[in-house]
Amino acid sequence: MYDPLVHPYPDLGHSNPDSYWLKISGAAPADDGALTGEVDADVAIIGGGYTGLSAAHSLARDYGIKATVLEARSSAWGCSGRNGSFARISGGRVPWVKLVKTYGREQAQAYFGELKKGLETVRSLIAEGNIECDRQPDGVYKVATFAQHAAYLQREAELYNTVLNYPAKFIDKNGLKGVHEGPESQGALYLPDGFSMNPLELARGIHRMARSHGARIHTNSPVIGWSNNGGLHYLKTPNGVVRARAVIIATNGYTSWKMHEGLAARVLPVHSQVIVTAPLTEEQIAASLPSMACMFDTRELLFYYRRLPDNRMLFGGRSAITGKDASAPRHKDYLYNAMVRKFPALAGIPVEHWWGGWVAVSRNSLPYCFKVPGAGEVYAAGGYAGSGVSFSTYLGTRLAMMAAGKAYNPAVSFLTREPERYPFSSFIRLGQWMAYRWLQAADARQTRKAG
Repeated sequence: MYDPLVHPYPDLGHSNPDSYWLKISGAAPADDGALTGEVDADVAIIGGGYTGLSAAHSLARDYGIKATVLEARSSAWGCSGRNGSFARISGGRVPWVKLVKTYGREQAQAYFGELKKGLETVRSLIAEGNIECDRQPDGVYKVATFAQHAAYLQREAELYNTVLNYPAKFIDKNGLKGVHEGPESQGALYLPDGFSMNPLELARGIHRMARSHGARIHTNSPVIGWSNNGGLHYLKTPNGVVRARAVIIATNGYTSWKMHEGLAARVLPVHSQVIVTAPLTEEQIAASLPSMACMFDTRELLFYYRRLPDNRMLFGGRSAITGKDASAPRHKDYLYNAMVRKFPALAGIPVEHWWGGWVAVSRNSLPYCFKVPGAGEVYAAGGYAGSGVSFSTYLGTRLAMMAAGKAYNPAVSFLTREPERYPFSSFIRLGQWMAYRWLQAADARQTRKAG
């Protein structure tokens, strides 16, 4: 499969995923085909996922700028069409306790405010575009895998209420009956805002909205060359060239380190995989997930999961390190065994879909939205760390603002800061492998301690 640290861009040799979302979704929306010839654009956008599509929509609707989107494959071919489908008040992977300690109470509050705007952006787009994406009711549970994690979730609920002024609540083990069953159900942090949906149809809906306002979306048009001349950016595709005043890079976990020097080694592409089972019986539902809310757990290498509207189980997590290794059956087995450990009633149920995609983790594990230094009018956002359905969509609107010549000055110092490069980048995957082994060992110790 495509690997951002190996390949310069996704091409037709990289297959589509065996995605449940592709199976159940309708026909792809109309686009402008592969780019041919020379085209002039005020703003060119690289990447047709949530960030890029949202930026194209906002540029056209809010600023009268009809951007040109260059997507290497089909719209939402990357993680925007492959993810676990949770739209939440989230972004990055820094625990709130650590974030408050590192950046202070006021910065944490300001950041939480920006994240809330992310979820509201998704809500408003769904309403504005009448996007039919099978949106489910709100409700998010962070579930304690082990009994000793429950006390931590109680403290986290208190932090939400007293520092972030948000009405989270702790639910004890008994309170999860009829919501989340199984041995790894030892209490939960409940967040009232956040919902699941068909993520591919959400992206396709934003795609249609952007084009309805005049944006052009060229699929099968990877950027294979980039030069500057006379203050203009020249983006070369296999069959064409776009000349643009400004460029938005919206490729996140699919950003090849070879695309642009300003983004090389700024994010680590991390592979996340998902399995979807055959439909559950009524007995299996009652013994696993009676609720259809968004769920994730408290393991060091966490798992995320939900019951789908047709009563299948979606279950995802991290496993593979490289694209070459991602198709090894042991990664599917790893997810399946974790699911059965969590829900013993599902032992033996068939897996009907298994796929994966790349999320992006910055060095500080937080998102970024910045103007690339020394590159002219070039703007980039990413680093959502697998929690970016909402925030990526919102930062697309902020990139549009910046490309339109407006300042984006949130009261969050780290958000618009240039992300640091990973040191010793040649060994980055070795470091990731070592980190995974350490985290898996930590989870194993917790399991033994729990008996």
